[in-house]
Amino acid sequence: MGLLDASFSKHNVVVTSVDNVLNWARLSSLWPMGFGLACCAIEMMATNASNYDLERFGIFPRSSPRQSDLMIVAGTVTMKMAERVVRLYEQMPEPRYVLSMGSCSNCGGPYWEHGYHVLKGVDRVIPVDVYVPGCPPRPESLIGGLMKIQELIRMEQIGLSRTDALKKLAAKSVDPQQAIERERRAVRA
Repeated sequence: MGLLDASFSKHNVVVTSVDNVLNWARLSSLWPMGFGLACCAIEMMATNASNYDLERFGIFPRSSPRQSDLMIVAGTVTMKMAERVVRLYEQMPEPRYVLSMGSCSNCGGPYWEHGYHVLKGVDRVIPVDVYVPGCPPRPESLIGGLMKIQELIRMEQIGLSRTDALKKLAAKSVDPQQAIERERRAVRA
């Protein structure tokens, strides 16, 4: 019998805040709208397949913007497609999040230098919460980005703006090199 089983069987009382319950519900049921534009979309589809199984995280892909709370922009965004990205973003209900996946959607990729038609980052037309680097990024990277979105949702509060939540999340993050050194010192002692 675990700690939670013992606490539920004796008193049947759970003490928490409304923020924690709402954030837990939102981060445990993300419904992303995949917006695959190029080769990154293949990796996004592979992440949704049975080999990686996003449903274990409570992430269930939707095809309608009116039912989605997360937009995954995967691939090259052209100037012509930018209007559609903005339109789909505006159709999503609040609170909504954006994950930019791949070099092309992050900064234009290899195409922006030689083409006038490529947008130099999707963040020029819609606000982006998490960037997933790579060309194309592996499914593990996308899962890591989705987990960052879940951390962002966990940090939000009812009276706290998203920028404050992002600052709080950045202050909480740990430098990996410091963590490695701390572990090395613990092993030596």
